Amino acid sequence: MKSFDEREKAYEKKFAHDEELKFKATARRNKLLGRWTAEKMGLEGEEAETYAKDVVLADLEEPGEEDVFRKIRKDLDEKGVDASDHQIRRTMDELMVTAVEQIEAEKQS
Repeated sequence: MKSFDEREKAYEKKFAHDEELKFKATARRNKLLGRWTAEKMGLEGEEAETYAKDVVLADLEEPGEEDVFRKIRKDLDEKGVDASDHQIRRTMDELMVTAVEQIEAEKQS
């Protein structure tokens, strides 16, 4: 029974770790995505950083990433920036990989 309890605690710990990594990576991805979008819209400096933070906050509206996608899509459309849905989603995927790599690299240093 002790072995089962230890295994259960190990799974719980791994699950908590994975969820924390997912949360951090998503927040970082959204900030990177905000910077990417800001650049496309011609924003720089503090204005670009503020926009990136707004993208991170947009993810708190509902579960999943559709709220972030809708914000990016709407903002790019309002600024007349040509970007396809596919390009936005591909960039979201690419930046998630980048975010995870950055977090993992920070852990190792």
